[in-house]
Amino acid sequence: GGLNTQSKWAFHGGDIAGVEAKLDYIQGLGISSIWMTPILRNKAIQNDGFAHHGYWVVDFTEIDPHFGSNQDLKDLIDAAHKRGIKVFFDIITNHTADVIKYKECHGENGDYLAADQKGCKFISSNELAAGKSYTPFLLENEKSVKFPEWLNDTKYYNNQGDSFWQGESAIKGDFSGLDDIDTSNPEVIEGLTEVFENLISDFKPDGFRIDTVKHVDIAFWQSFGPAVIEHAQSIGIPDFFIFGEVYDGNPAGLSKFTTEGKLPSVLDFGFAFNTRDVLLKNKPISQLAQLFDNDDYYRDHDSTPNELLNFLGNHDMGRIGHFIEQDLPNASEANKLRLSQLAHAFMFFSRGIPVVYYGDEQGFTGDGGDVDAREDMDPSLVDVYNDNNLIGTQSTTAANNFDINHPLYQTLQDLTKIRNSNVALRRGEHINRIIDNEKRIYGFSRIIQNDTNKKDFLTVFNFSNEEQSVVLN
Repeated sequence: GGLNTQSKWAFHGGDIAGVEAKLDYIQGLGISSIWMTPILRNKAIQNDGFAHHGYWVVDFTEIDPHFGSNQDLKDLIDAAHKRGIKVFFDIITNHTADVIKYKECHGENGDYLAADQKGCKFISSNELAAGKSYTPFLLENEKSVKFPEWLNDTKYYNNQGDSFWQGESAIKGDFSGLDDIDTSNPEVIEGLTEVFENLISDFKPDGFRIDTVKHVDIAFWQSFGPAVIEHAQSIGIPDFFIFGEVYDGNPAGLSKFTTEGKLPSVLDFGFAFNTRDVLLKNKPISQLAQLFDNDDYYRDHDSTPNELLNFLGNHDMGRIGHFIEQDLPNASEANKLRLSQLAHAFMFFSRGIPVVYYGDEQGFTGDGGDVDAREDMDPSLVDVYNDNNLIGTQSTTAANNFDINHPLYQTLQDLTKIRNSNVALRRGEHINRIIDNEKRIYGFSRIIQNDTNKKDFLTVFNFSNEEQSVVLN
């Protein structure tokens, strides 16, 4: 259930076979890897919406039938690999779908005891020690809904109520009611590691993007990351890569998970936040220089800043197109296009791996984060999508949006070709060269330090609204 093509909250019919059918479009853009939505079987309908996004998993071994079959996924990966395109799975270890209820918080039918109740108050460790606790229970028809079977046992969950995103609740609390797995439990670490090693064996993906990393015990990552990479290598995937989602713009906080946490990489929220600040909010250029000056936080025996994932917006926070519309509502349509082109160029040439959020290459804007940033590429029937102004086109999301002549699609094609033609633009050291807050000029070099034919690739960005002259030593 859950199909409603007119609701932004529901399933719209997109599937794995549809991704395979669009590989020409994806490859034409210059994309070398696809990061998919979570594709494991979800509890499709919960009290607060539909699992169109894939983050409410109940079966960690089967593809969600809304998206297709296990064979459909294998076919997609085979087809992508034949084109030299990698496929990454989005995985969740922090929680499962909302199945566990608490007698102190829910009635026998699973509804909240109070009609206006919106969650179950978090119980701290100190309160637990003093004797306060929740009594977990499962509805009769949901006692064996999760797979592997051990995930149906409430002893493998924290059962402390809803997170309020601070203190220990950030690790041990239910994520908006979703069942928070006790990732400090050695049996859980072993069990979930086996789950995802089996997924690698079955489907041969090229890596994982991991959801809600900072809400999981650090000891879990210290074991999980090295184990699944070693397993992938043992079955013939030598470059299996993992990057985590840590919703934090501070390099000191982000890097904790690539160093102490032993994950190879994270999504660089600091890059996204600072790029928006400078490009759209007129913040000092020196913010960008400071961001890259902090790259040493990420250097250790198995991580480098070049392996960070750069992005401008995403499925949670919203699109770069939305930020342009929101921060500079009076900009001309021509300038909105230039701003998006400039933002993408900055992402492609800075250190790190550029991530293009689907639809950005068609000028999608959206109305914000979450479901307001998850528009259809095929003709949409959702009114709040179709009234959006798109950047670089007169079209709307009510039309088919796979236009290879769109100026942003073509810009990304060009950026990809330039980046791919010079190894220094992919793997070179990022060195600050020009930091001019007055002229709003930022320049940096990318250099392969040990290259015998060393070249300095200098890239200069003008974040002002005027033509500028720069003299370099």
